[in-house]
Amino acid sequence: MRLGVIGVGHVGLVTGVCFAELGHEVIAADKDARKIKLLSDGIATVYEPGVEELLQKALSANHLRFTTDPQEVVDDAEIIFICVGTPPRADGSADLSQVEEAARTVAEVLSSYRLLVEKSTVPVKTAQWIERTIRLYSKDGVEFDVASNPEFLREGRAVQDFMHPDRIVIGANSDRAKSLLLALYEGFDCPKIVTDVNTAELIKHASNSFLALKISFINMIADLCERAGTDIEVLERHRTFSLLATHFRKSYLSTHFD
Repeated sequence: MRLGVIGVGHVGLVTGVCFAELGHEVIAADKDARKIKLLSDGIATVYEPGVEELLQKALSANHLRFTTDPQEVVDDAEIIFICVGTPPRADGSADLSQVEEAARTVAEVLSSYRLLVEKSTVPVKTAQWIERTIRLYSKDGVEFDVASNPEFLREGRAVQDFMHPDRIVIGANSDRAKSLLLALYEGFDCPKIVTDVNTAELIKHASNSFLALKISFINMIADLCERAGTDIEVLERHRTFSLLATHFRKSYLSTHFD
């Protein structure tokens, strides 16, 4: 498939190089010209094991190219992943200015059907807002869909998580969008959760919240074990808290009460 990526930060770059590794034709855009130059030269702009190797391989195979002009992405790609940043504001709400900029940019040059897919972590109902923005700034009658395909990538394991996910969430409100995303992920051997867009957006937040809950719990248990002089490794081995993923545990065991 011909895929586009808008925003080549951590999520966007991993998405681009991994899809290129799978044989898709990928074009990625970012307004940071310095970043685009480095990436075009095969130099990864984020540290993530395996990314630079995949980047260089994709460039050599002509499966991946970079641009500062998002119109090239809209012209060339049938599915466009929005991977821009959504940093928190001072009041804790998400700053969606980069998402709005991406939506307006796409809208202004959209001439035929495209599927826009949220990868960024966004509030629930953001897809509806993106759809309204595109309709406001695009030509009358142009067809498009907005879907949600949240990422569940861990820093340091992002390539492995992308290539071997434990589940794929597809949020789409049209059969056309669902079919395109199911075809894109056809080769992935994992559960595929197909739902509406709002639910997919909420799944991402629920997953993040549950992870925070698990980390807080294991941190509390580690402190309790230290105070009681007990062995947390034994608890883990005997599945006392089997829902806790061990790869999130070690960084938190050093925290303790004096």
